[in-house]
Amino acid sequence: MRVSVCDVIIKAVTLFLIAMGVLAMFGKLRFPGQKKLSSAKCPRCGRYRIGKGPCACEKGGRT
Repeated sequence: MRVSVCDVIIKAVTLFLIAMGVLAMFGKLRFPGQKKLSSAKCPRCGRYRIGKGPCACEKGGRT
């Protein structure tokens, strides 16, 4: 039984599209810690705060 090149290409494309669909489904899931990341932004300037101290915009630092 011979397999033509066209059959192999069609199978490869099909498997690729299935893999992309599975990745798209996982991408729509919310990962744990997503809410914590969004709350780590400064309400005034929107930058991420590192640590527990105030943001640079509140201290009068760089803008």
